[in-house]
Amino acid sequence: MNSILNVIEKLKLNVLNIEDVPESFSSDVYKLTLASGETVFVKIPFNKDKLFREFQMLETLKEVLPVPKVLDIWYGDESTKGALLLSAIQGMPCTGDVDEKLSFQMGTYLAMLHEVQAPGYGHHAAEGYKLFDHNDWRLHIQSNFEMWKEPCQEILGSTLYEKCILHFDRVFSALPEPDGPCFVHMDFRPGNILVQGNEVAGIIDFESARGGSSEIDFTKVNRYIWEANPRTKSPFIESYQSVRPMMALERVLPFYNFYDAFSSIAWCKKRGIAKNQRFLQENILILSNLVG
Repeated sequence: MNSILNVIEKLKLNVLNIEDVPESFSSDVYKLTLASGETVFVKIPFNKDKLFREFQMLETLKEVLPVPKVLDIWYGDESTKGALLLSAIQGMPCTGDVDEKLSFQMGTYLAMLHEVQAPGYGHHAAEGYKLFDHNDWRLHIQSNFEMWKEPCQEILGSTLYEKCILHFDRVFSALPEPDGPCFVHMDFRPGNILVQGNEVAGIIDFESARGGSSEIDFTKVNRYIWEANPRTKSPFIESYQSVRPMMALERVLPFYNFYDAFSSIAWCKKRGIAKNQRFLQENILILSNLVG
């Protein structure tokens, strides 16, 4: 609470009410009711890079997608990483079932995002746009996997861990050329899609977005939309392909399902196993099923 009070003071906001926004797993998000009656949101990032990343992405996409408008930015001090003051979009996170109509709209918006060309394979950071080593997406993926090995080894049993290492080597070598560099969301799931009625109202949470290959964004789509309701896959793909070509998903999805689950294990280790136990077990099960 001290952080949000600090932000309110720095941004000189006259606030009537503060609400903590649930289901924000990295940054802290608060819904504010101002004295004027206006509703706004404050997002306090996990680190400084996420502040700049989200700011730059929202500025880039404001004429492309229905994203929150950046009303103000504070660059932080010794105790707080900074904050974004964001406009409210009329809608709620899509926490219910996604039907074919919503899936069709989501496919269109994801394709529109992927149509935005990135300066290279990399991400926005405090010091500017930072390219990955050798501007190479496949090398970036491989480097991430190497970084996650140690925390995953501490959590996974030795048998499952060794199977994961062998599985990565086998499926990584079979990947096609990447489709990019374009901007990718990295967490394109129903909770980050705002809906009003049965219409998509907005897309939020670009703190992990980067210049990458479009293939990675279908991981969460597959896990949380298509697998939950297989009837949503066809309209999603149809609408996506009406905007831009889609790469051969059958060649990349098996790898990214594995890659995402493995990265999630490392994330749980970093952010706290006890408070993320349910998510941890979900991903251990996915790995077990994928590697046999």
